[in-house]
Amino acid sequence: MSKPKVLIIYTGGTIGMIRDEKTGTLKPFRLERVVKSIPSILNLGIEIHAMELDEIIDSSNVTPEVWVELATIIGEYYEKFDGFVVLHGSDTMAHSASALSFLLENLSKPVIFTGSQLPIGLPRTDARENLITALEIAAMRNTNGESRIPEVCIYFEDNLYRGNRTHKFNSENFDAFLSPNYHVLAEAGVKIEVFDNHVLPNPKDELVVHTQLNSRIAIVKLFPGIDIHDYAEMFVEKGVELVILESYGSGNGPTSKRFLSSIRTLVENNVLIMNVTQCREGHVEMGKYESSTELSAMGVISGSDMTTEATVAKAMFVLGLTSDLNERRQMMRIPLRGEMTV
Repeated sequence: MSKPKVLIIYTGGTIGMIRDEKTGTLKPFRLERVVKSIPSILNLGIEIHAMELDEIIDSSNVTPEVWVELATIIGEYYEKFDGFVVLHGSDTMAHSASALSFLLENLSKPVIFTGSQLPIGLPRTDARENLITALEIAAMRNTNGESRIPEVCIYFEDNLYRGNRTHKFNSENFDAFLSPNYHVLAEAGVKIEVFDNHVLPNPKDELVVHTQLNSRIAIVKLFPGIDIHDYAEMFVEKGVELVILESYGSGNGPTSKRFLSSIRTLVENNVLIMNVTQCREGHVEMGKYESSTELSAMGVISGSDMTTEATVAKAMFVLGLTSDLNERRQMMRIPLRGEMTV
């Protein structure tokens, strides 16, 4: 086979930060310096090309427009490269990886998000290993020439995760991400071990790049004593089209008349409600307890074991794809990119 070609897309984030001598704060610098900091990547046997967004940003400033820009870039260069590595800040990486998984339909090549907890220029940085291994994974192909991992992933500290199954759980350790409800796709040790039975199948249809996202969504996290009556009225007035309800345990919420009346107000005004658990591990099982039976009866949709990050991205994608309420409801109930277990 010919030498694999991988495109690095630099968005910003800690991996490409440098300390400002005047203020002491970290600020992004250019991709050229990131690559020059790791001369050994030229010995990987990979033809590497690199580009950066017009505006290098901290991941806290990522917007749906950035997701669309990334998807468009990948679509534009899709036929020219065997894989893609997106350098991205870790704080919203799970959101971005989730969004790209939905925007890139029929993806048959790896899109690997990675970054670091320390800037690439520091002696103890995790950036070098993360970038080198992400490049190797993006270049992996089977003997028939097909990409080994045809999906959007996050690589961090020895583990490759499905992007829409992942969340950042630690802001201080190099091991910053977890995928509690789905097996890792690969582990990097002396060798990179790929768990093929957990990887999505390689699609046969052509790539479809979606560019429409609808962010008219809201998140309500339940807490003891919460009164969502005013929220419900505000959501209806402001035109919110989907509410993500972060419930307790396996999908439970209060059984008070006021709470249930507020949920009913939303449902009667054609606002979809997704029920996801506040627990980082486990899934929503509506009807298991009395406290979730009423929600189920009113048409609240179970988010199963989706992360909040994946639910946000999926909601924006589905709302942007169709305005039909029944189609939206059906799509939110089923896995589209391996983001949930049914």
